[in-house]
Amino acid sequence: MGPYPEIEPYDHGMLDVGDGNRVYWEVCGNPRGKPAVMLHGGPGSGCGAWYRRYCDPEAYRIVLLDQRGCGRSTPHASAYETDMSVNTTARVIADLELLRGHLGIDRWLVWGVSWGSVLGLRYAQTHPDVVSELVLTGVATGSNPEVALLTRGLGKIFPEAFERFLAEVPEGERDGNLAAAYSRLIESPDPQVRARAARAWTDWETAIMPAPPRSVARYEDPVFRMGFARTVTHYFGSDHFLGEGNDEGVVLRDAPRLKGIPGTLVQGSLDFGNLLGIVWRLHHAWPGSELVVVDDVGHNAGAPGMVDVLVAATDKYATR
Repeated sequence: MGPYPEIEPYDHGMLDVGDGNRVYWEVCGNPRGKPAVMLHGGPGSGCGAWYRRYCDPEAYRIVLLDQRGCGRSTPHASAYETDMSVNTTARVIADLELLRGHLGIDRWLVWGVSWGSVLGLRYAQTHPDVVSELVLTGVATGSNPEVALLTRGLGKIFPEAFERFLAEVPEGERDGNLAAAYSRLIESPDPQVRARAARAWTDWETAIMPAPPRSVARYEDPVFRMGFARTVTHYFGSDHFLGEGNDEGVVLRDAPRLKGIPGTLVQGSLDFGNLLGIVWRLHHAWPGSELVVVDDVGHNAGAPGMVDVLVAATDKYATR
């Protein structure tokens, strides 16, 4: 099956969402089609052209956006003077609502990958009347145990890389929240400290991939690397701004709120987030959801087997 052909947007703009932020958005596909919004990962990855290709452009009005602080949105998180205190889950959800109103959309399918699945789930839990369906992959819920797994637990699987990752953190902070420690380093007034921390963080992100590559191209871009590492550690080190109770998992706790919203969860069997069974638990706590596990795939929505299943899911919901 594969992805749909490349397509260009027929409309785009910069939406003033307040707090000095302007969010880039674009729309492609059928102007009269079923609305779908694509939520990228990270947080801080940005929404590239590939995201246009998971939905049938004849059937869908496909909305992409770069969330606060990344991609083409301004100000960019890579700039030291950018105020990160106004980049939170609640504010990004509010941005989605502003964009939905700006585009005159009543309800839309929400597609999300990785952090985008956390955002999509919380958005649907807090605004259920505007979400028609959910299609989520690289599924996460943003709980503190998931952050602990990704920053410390996987050190038992990748001990050499973890030793390098830990070495960048001051000795007195190595037993605590490593994401928060890295966030403090990346907020340092010393540009060399910030640069070393951003590089060490993305080196660790690369190391924990199944069959890790020597490098990931986007991490070689110093602007992307800094903005991404700064945003990820800002969220990971602050309970994903989900409030009290996130040690137990706020999103997982509130899964029953999704009743009545159909959803498809697509997960790679080699995605290390599976080690906590989060996607399995979410599926069983969410009435009406379906779970598809794709063999021999990690945390990668662009893998051939993953693309086929994700496209099949949006195709299924296209005429619902």
